Amino acid sequence: MSDRLLVSTRKGLFDYRLDGRAWVRWAVHFLGDNVSYTLVDHRDSSWYAALNLGHFGCKLHRSTDQGATWSEIAVPAYAADDVVSTGDGKQTQAAVLKLVWTLAAGAADQPGRLWAGTIPGGLFRSDDHGESWHLVRSLWDCPQRERWFGGGFDWPGIHSICVDPRDSSVLRIAISCGGVWRGDDDGQTWALSARGMRAAYMPPEMSNDQAIQDPHCMVQCAAAPDHLWVQHHNGIFRSRDSGASWQELQVSPSSFGFAAAVHPADPQTAWFIPAVKDERRVPVDGQLCVTRTRDGGDSFEQLRRGLPQQDAYDLVLRHALAIDSSGDCLAFASTTGNFWFSDDQGDRWEQINGHLPPVAAVCFC
Repeated sequence: MSDRLLVSTRKGLFDYRLDGRAWVRWAVHFLGDNVSYTLVDHRDSSWYAALNLGHFGCKLHRSTDQGATWSEIAVPAYAADDVVSTGDGKQTQAAVLKLVWTLAAGAADQPGRLWAGTIPGGLFRSDDHGESWHLVRSLWDCPQRERWFGGGFDWPGIHSICVDPRDSSVLRIAISCGGVWRGDDDGQTWALSARGMRAAYMPPEMSNDQAIQDPHCMVQCAAAPDHLWVQHHNGIFRSRDSGASWQELQVSPSSFGFAAAVHPADPQTAWFIPAVKDERRVPVDGQLCVTRTRDGGDSFEQLRRGLPQQDAYDLVLRHALAIDSSGDCLAFASTTGNFWFSDDQGDRWEQINGHLPPVAAVCFC
């Protein structure tokens, strides 16, 4: 069972430790600053924190002593002539870093390798622990990128990066709104990999277009990397063939949401947090629940024990649901500052905190 949790919020990075059976706030890093994502690199136990400081821009910090001290490192940067489509894709403007939306560590055979997914839709690589970053131009320069567009943001963004633990040169990335992409040669070439997804927000003749799909979050089973799960704007999708094809699943009380988690050893078991789509983005009927499948999506359970079932308005963002390496412990937190934990795969939930700042991401150490 993991004994440490990091919660990235609009007002700092909250560091929790397990004391007996109680989670205790141990420290707050970057108090007052908007922390958009935190990565724990299990290869060397380094922590990376992405900050979005508005007028002062995006920043990245690294700690090699579990948060005791932090050092500022470089941030991804676009060239002066890089452009990105805006809004409906009919106009372009200069590409400027708006958000470091996700970070991912390379495999064990790539010491120093990090990947960063950004808004406006750039994938960056570092081979020196974030001291320098390079835009993956093979993806940035692909013709289909001109058709990507923003979902909740005005610009497209890369929010999910899955590195195959069997072969570090194999990557899957998910883009809002730009579909799922596969690279099999360490990012030198890319191919769309969203066959089977559909976009109900597009005209019927375009709904199956792979390049305009809106996956909200993509997760990969560590022990069975060919098994991927996606919480999409239109529903939940599963792939058993490393993203070559996708199957849509219908889930009650809603197939809409942002977050997803998969058991690290059992690709048949996954969790999602449903919400009302588009018009409101709140839990269905004001009742917060987590849905879980243990049979690959053939059926889903609604997990409600310990969660509010009246007047709940908690929205859980795509990186704010986490599972630990045992597959037994889960934690999630919401934009209304509520924070829950389960040590029995979601059968029961306990609230850790009810008044955090809005939460962007949660991770186990």
